[in-house]
Formats: sequence, structure tokens, C-alpha cells
Amino acid sequence: MSIQWTFIAGYLYFEIAFVMLMLLPIFSPRKWHKFFHSRLFFMFQERTTVYFYGLLGILCMFLIDSIREMRKYSHSTEGQTHLANEMKGNVKLFRAQRNFYITGFAIFLAYVIRRIITMILIQHELQVKADQIIKKAEETVKLAKTTVLENNLESQDYEEIKNRLDTTESIVEEQKIRIKELEEDATKWRLKYEEVNRAAEGCGDN
Repeated sequence: MSIQWTFIAGYLYFEIAFVMLMLLPIFSPRKWHKFFHSRLFFMFQERTTVYFYGLLGILCMFLIDSIREMRKYSHSTEGQTHLANEMKGNVKLFRAQRNFYITGFAIFLAYVIRRIITMILIQHELQVKADQIIKKAEETVKLAKTTVLENNLESQDYEEIKNRLDTTESIVEEQKIRIKELEEDATKWRLKYEEVNRAAEGCGDN
């Protein structure tokens, strides 16, 4: 295997290992988000699309070359009758097919990795929004409970004040009735006192 195909095969193995690592439930979306926004990837963030499509362009060139080699050696082996030449042609055809599959899977996994990274970042954003919504909901529930308790305390205070007011009003009514009775008694005794004075004055005149 030549140097360029060794490099492409190594890149394919790296893609497979990276996909398996992202699919394993070892790291949470939050950790992946920190990893993709770390200083290591900061220099590549602005030109990620350029690097991605540049790499795809190189892989597509090797893919086209492997297809050309496949067509070349598949036609060349049809008319060969010598066993050695036929074996050489089959080996070259096998290598061309191997290179085709390696390059094709490398291109496919490049799109898969990009899609998985996008989904992980979206999942992290959704988790952050969900945490914010849950936090706001908990704060709303806490505020509602506090408001209900305050309303209950106010209602209890209102009931207590109302009961005291009713008690005070009943005491005032009782005092009014008692004062009225005392006034009636005072009037009664004043009339009796006046009658006694008149009787005493009448006896003195005689």
C-alpha cells in the first residue's frame, strides 16, 4: 500500500474510533460541548467548513482515481490468458477495489461525524434550555408557595381581627345596654328622691 492510501486508511480507522467514542455513554453532551469549544479547536472554528470540504475534495479525488483503476484493471484482465499476468491484474484490481471502499467509507464517516457533532451540540443547547426552564419553574413554584403562605397568614390575621372586632362590638353593645339600665335606675331613684322631698316639704308646711 502506497503512502497516500496508508494515510487514507489511517484516517478511516481514526474516524471509526472517533465515532465509537462519541457513541459510547462515557461523556455527556456538556463535556463534548466544552471539548469542541476548547482552545484546541478555537483556531479551527472559523475555517471548519473550509477544512471539511477541502478534505472531502481530496478524498473524492482519490475515490475517482480508485474508480478509474478499477475500470482499467477490470477490462485488462478479461483478455489475458497468461496466468501470471492474470494474477497481477487481479491483485491490482483487488487493490483498486480496496482503495475504493476505504475512500468511500472515509467520505461517508466524515458526514456521519459532522452530523453527530451537530446533534451533540444541539442536545447540549436543549439540555441548557431545559435546565433553565426547570429552574424558572421551581422558582415560580417557590414564589407561588410563598404567596399562598402570605395570603394564608393575611387571611388568618383578617379572621383574628374580625373576631376581635366582633367581640369588641358585642362588649360595646353590652356596655350600652348596661349604661341604659343604669340611666333608667338613676332616673327612677331621682323621681323617688323628688317625691320624698315633696312629701317632706308638705309635712313642714302643716
